Amino acid sequence: MSGTDRRWTIALRGAWRDGTLWPWCLAAVAAACGYGVATVFHPGYLSADSNTQLWQALGDEPVNDWHPPVMALAWRILIGITGDFSVMAAVQVALLWGTLWVLARLVWRRTGSRGLSLAVLAVGWAPHIMNFTGVVWKDVHLAYALLAVFAIALTVRELPRDRVRTRWALLVLGLLFLTYAALVRKNGIPATIPVFALLVLAAWPAPGRRRWLAAAGVFAAVVLAGSAGVSAATHPLATRVYAVIPVDDLVHVLTPDQVRSAAEQAGASPDLRDRLVAAAVTCQERHITSDGYLQCFPQSRPFDVTYLDRRADVVVRMWTQQMPKHWKGYAEYRARVFTKLLFQSNQTFWNGTHVNAGARLHPEVRRQPLNDTLRFALQNYVTGFARDLPMLFQGWFWLAVSLVLVLRRRPAGPYARELRLLGASSLLYILAYLPTAPESNYRYVYWPALAGTVALALIATAFVARRRTAAGGPDSRPAVLPAGRAPKAAAAGPREDAGAVG
Repeated sequence: MSGTDRRWTIALRGAWRDGTLWPWCLAAVAAACGYGVATVFHPGYLSADSNTQLWQALGDEPVNDWHPPVMALAWRILIGITGDFSVMAAVQVALLWGTLWVLARLVWRRTGSRGLSLAVLAVGWAPHIMNFTGVVWKDVHLAYALLAVFAIALTVRELPRDRVRTRWALLVLGLLFLTYAALVRKNGIPATIPVFALLVLAAWPAPGRRRWLAAAGVFAAVVLAGSAGVSAATHPLATRVYAVIPVDDLVHVLTPDQVRSAAEQAGASPDLRDRLVAAAVTCQERHITSDGYLQCFPQSRPFDVTYLDRRADVVVRMWTQQMPKHWKGYAEYRARVFTKLLFQSNQTFWNGTHVNAGARLHPEVRRQPLNDTLRFALQNYVTGFARDLPMLFQGWFWLAVSLVLVLRRRPAGPYARELRLLGASSLLYILAYLPTAPESNYRYVYWPALAGTVALALIATAFVARRRTAAGGPDSRPAVLPAGRAPKAAAAGPREDAGAVG
């Protein structure tokens, strides 16, 4: 062996022993896992919604705000850079596994345990997380954007005081992810509030009222500016899609005769009145308990996304006039839909690419068929766990996890405050569906499932690290730290002395 090879060998062995090489090993593992998952999902599984947004992203259909224009715009930009629509699914996979690598690296630095850091990476292989990783859905975008902000906040919290520029760069990046999350799923805005607090607390561990107000003002301004920028870039057709919620309530709470009377009282046109009555009759006859606008409401062909835009005011007026009179029926109906979402979530696996009846699959998608062998392997993996461990795919379980995270008094390791806010984000997101859930669908609780899984993984690693330290095991040595930093006196407790930004 030459002298150069010997020096390289000695250097690598030393880097392995002192831990400086392990984060790069984690990065290699995360990259390999991400590549494998991306291969399974290539070129990306599309629903009818994402197929529509692909048409919009490619400029073959006008953008509308029935689905988030920011997602169509982001897809358009990515396609413009790469020339391939499959880049969106690849970016989703890369974002998830990149975020898990950041969290695994933080766990490694805290515990010095290679096994525990690998356990955090394993979250990406969990069946209730992997099932949607390559499905191009706004729910997936929301979940991964919020998780990225969580990882950024933890990273900022760990930076030394003198890394001011890095702190600000990461905080700006976190703010951009948070803004995207607020724009990509409007009913996800409540979930962004606790995650926004994570960013603020990462910058200033004990912010005063003025800093809170200033930070909130900046966040609101960035969201409004982002929304205006997306609108200017895409010029979306207005649909006022929020009107589907009162339509759902009206046709399920009122009888057909009551719907007719309510429509006439509110000044609805004969066409709207007749369609609402027909929807109430159809839902009643076919025992359809939710999603009345898409399942029961007579639709024109092709589907007119602007129909409600021209009639939303009348529909809302009907709702405000009738629901106070039928408050008991409204409460019962919403309780029925919400409990079904919590206890009977369907669609735990999205099996490929589908479009609505009468719609067309984009030609670009036809040119890149899915790998059926890998698709069926993934389906067997996910549905097997859904059969044996059904709670992983049910909203009640992740609601319970979020409640435990929010209410537990005992510290959950070094990230107790952060995990409590993560649980609050999940809790608010689930509760936001109480008055708005259109149907029972697992993707509606995908963010709470992801957040809860990551939280449980971090709590478990902290617990194992404490046990090993108490037993004087191999992981009782101080956590791995960059050169020049002194070891923390109490790595297991939440850090309250982090330097503020600036």
